[in-house]
Amino acid sequence: MSPNEYIQNALRTETNQYSFPSTGKVTPRIEHAVMGLVTEAAECMDALKKAKIYGRELDLVNLKEEAGDIMWYLAVLADELGVSFEEIWEKNIAKLKTRYPEKYTDEHAINRDTAAERAILEQ
Repeated sequence: MSPNEYIQNALRTETNQYSFPSTGKVTPRIEHAVMGLVTEAAECMDALKKAKIYGRELDLVNLKEEAGDIMWYLAVLADELGVSFEEIWEKNIAKLKTRYPEKYTDEHAINRDTAAERAILEQ
């Protein structure tokens, strides 16, 4: 399945009935997607907590399921922003290449050129 096919299949299951209005540039779809991303990320953290703190076996099936849910919310967000997964990936890698020209270093992480990174994202 291609990234665009994934987005189209994900959107097939999206509700079109939102009970909260837009606030400036924050549309109901953006709000729903971001709230969902945070919720699903918290569910991933809960799985890690159960393994690290309570000594349970890490539930990899659950983590994969949560990763799928995160992808679903990313599909909604990408569609609302009018951007493809490929465009998101390309901009992210270009930004990271600016931040870390060769590879990750703590020095580059601490002393980021946020103006240069923003310029890449705005292209």
